[in-house]
Amino acid sequence: MTKYKLEYIWLDGYAPVPNLRGKTQVKEFDTFPTLEQLPLWGFDGSSTMQAEGRSSDCVLKPVAIYPDPARTNGALVMCEVMMPDGVTPHSTNKRATILDDEGTWFGFEQEYFFYQDGRPLGFPEAGYPAPQGPYYTGVGFKNVGDVAREIVEEHLDLCLAAGINHEGINAEVAKGQWEFQVFGKGSKKAADEIWMARYLLERLTEKYGIDIEYHCKPLGDTDWNGSGMHCNFSTKYMREVGGKEYFEALMAAFEKNLLDHIAVYGPDNDKRLTGKHETAPWNKFSYGVADRGASIRVPHSFVNNGYKGYLEDRRPNSQGDPYQIASQVLAALRLQPDLSTWRRFSDRRHDCVQRFDCSVQAPRRPRQWSVILIEFRNCQAAAARCPSRPARTSACAPCARSRPS
Repeated sequence: MTKYKLEYIWLDGYAPVPNLRGKTQVKEFDTFPTLEQLPLWGFDGSSTMQAEGRSSDCVLKPVAIYPDPARTNGALVMCEVMMPDGVTPHSTNKRATILDDEGTWFGFEQEYFFYQDGRPLGFPEAGYPAPQGPYYTGVGFKNVGDVAREIVEEHLDLCLAAGINHEGINAEVAKGQWEFQVFGKGSKKAADEIWMARYLLERLTEKYGIDIEYHCKPLGDTDWNGSGMHCNFSTKYMREVGGKEYFEALMAAFEKNLLDHIAVYGPDNDKRLTGKHETAPWNKFSYGVADRGASIRVPHSFVNNGYKGYLEDRRPNSQGDPYQIASQVLAALRLQPDLSTWRRFSDRRHDCVQRFDCSVQAPRRPRQWSVILIEFRNCQAAAARCPSRPARTSACAPCARSRPS
């Protein structure tokens, strides 16, 4: 039997941005433990803004485990916070209630600043360094200093050794600003790995006397870039079928839910999403090919491949909760079902209207389209008005005959 150091890691109850917390217990196992072997573990929720002192017990439920390369026989255990019964999710447990789909792939681009002595690494005690321009993907002491690259390289190695799907690093536009990328299939897996990568970065920089600043606009209203966490996303349908019609309908769904997205895309985003410094205004939705000043950047590869592939939502900021961000993206994707699940009916033949009594409202289409899309996923969707529709039935006769089994 081997004694393993299990670092249980969770998100506390601070708002609007939770902090990472962690504590260690030692357990004996024959081999590296599986998730199923890990016990629930209690903690003092009154010290993490998750309970009151008179009833302070909360419970940690392991949901993902990774090797801890910084410790001998170590393990990193991502946890959800539960109520004392160990079954009911705590109100601060956002992971437990998010939408998830392993067929939807996410790539997060986490930007951040190194901070030391209250200012970005490389900034003078007073004033500013040379204007931004040479720092993005820069090389050399004058651009990146003498310690930042050492940290990001060590962080990259730690993530890879832990099994996190870390996909790359680069210096960013402002001095002292960097980025790492994490890819995952499904919102929970991708978000788990972003949080774990954040944890490893913050723990690593302890020995350097450097902090990580995730605020989206730490330098305020100046001519210095803020930090984002751009969210790249792709569904199986987007990768395999796609098409311009589907893409345009998808963008309409994102525009319709603009405020729902902004609400979970990180605090103080109005300070970052101003229309300057490669951002779109927070209250206006836009998209464009290779446009880093748009809400959604459409890669050239997406268009050249018949509107198939992935898209980049550039609005999430660096302090955003990846669980909620990915879930909101999934919610918008589900507003526009795959076109393969729809049936087309000419409005000339069926005289149907573009309004349906179903769980998913069909989006408005350009007037020149002579088709109506009717969703049959729950076998209750039907045209609201049709001359062939029998009384008290859920679908008109022509539609019912075309309904897939």
